Amino acid sequence: MAGGRGGVLELAVLGSLHETPLHGYELRKRLNSLLGMFRAFSYGSLYPCLRQLLADGLIVEDVASDAASAATESPITLTGRRSKIVYRLTAEGKERLQELLTQAGPSAWEDESFGIHFAFFRHTEAEVRLRILEGRRSRLEERLDAVRTALARTRERLDSYTLELQRHGLESVEREVRWLNELIATERRESSASEERQPTQEEPSRAPAPGADDTGRHAAPEDN
Repeated sequence: MAGGRGGVLELAVLGSLHETPLHGYELRKRLNSLLGMFRAFSYGSLYPCLRQLLADGLIVEDVASDAASAATESPITLTGRRSKIVYRLTAEGKERLQELLTQAGPSAWEDESFGIHFAFFRHTEAEVRLRILEGRRSRLEERLDAVRTALARTRERLDSYTLELQRHGLESVEREVRWLNELIATERRESSASEERQPTQEEPSRAPAPGADDTGRHAAPEDN
């Protein structure tokens, strides 16, 4: 599937279905709560995405009868019983999800996609998480420098309301940078602690010296 917005939606759908198979209604609700936090989510974009994922073999549809579903469906899928169709990941879909979760280039920390990658950090390797966090911080620091420079040049020409709006935007970015600093510090501490917990290779055992017992101490001479 193409990158950009389509790639963000693909990651959101595959990541949601990785948690549990979902009816279309429940999937829409979950994506709305997930994507709606970061950008406007159009329901009209969901079903073309699902059709593409089906065509690519990344998900499949399970159609359950009322009698069978009443006994086997989870409370989550029962909420959307009217749909009858349950979407679930295939083995290829799980591989594609892992591929998306290993991407740590600039597209992973842009405004459009950072929040979605962050939402699935629990499924992402520590090294990739750290690269994305550091990349996001670097991008925001560049933005801060640009905004501060522009504000210094135009301060005298701005009315008080526009000036306050720019200050508000500046403070919002500064807060996110501080938040990222805390997350990065936590990731590094946990990574260091994990490395320290790794078992060290044991030294090869030494053969006991001649005349020593199995504890390594020399035996006392016997009385004649």
